[in-house]
Amino acid sequence: MDYLFVLGRVLLGGYFLRSGYNHFKNLGMLTGYAQSKGVPMPKEMVMLTGLMMLLGGAGVLLGVYIELSVLLLTLFLLGTLVKMHRYWEVADPMAQMGESVNFYKNLGLLGAVLMLLSIPLPWVMSLAW
Repeated sequence: MDYLFVLGRVLLGGYFLRSGYNHFKNLGMLTGYAQSKGVPMPKEMVMLTGLMMLLGGAGVLLGVYIELSVLLLTLFLLGTLVKMHRYWEVADPMAQMGESVNFYKNLGLLGAVLMLLSIPLPWVMSLAW
């Protein structure tokens, strides 16, 4: 079972690492998207949320600073839920479906991230001791 937990950490942490990297790689495009959603200081917020995902994902993957990692990821996901994927406000059915998928995906990720707090520390095969 320990290996399944480590695999889950790799998958979940890796997801956030990739997403955080994507924020920096596609900064211009994501800044435009954030701006279209009414995000204040969109470029800075894209960089901040990218950093939050990078740090949170690394913490989950490596099993270090778990409470801080969960806090960063939770704040990112909550902010994204309430600001970026308001599917109920979208008129176009295809765009509404895309926003709905992203809203509920992030809601599920939030549940997974919060469950990490129930696992006793230090985690197996982590860099924390």
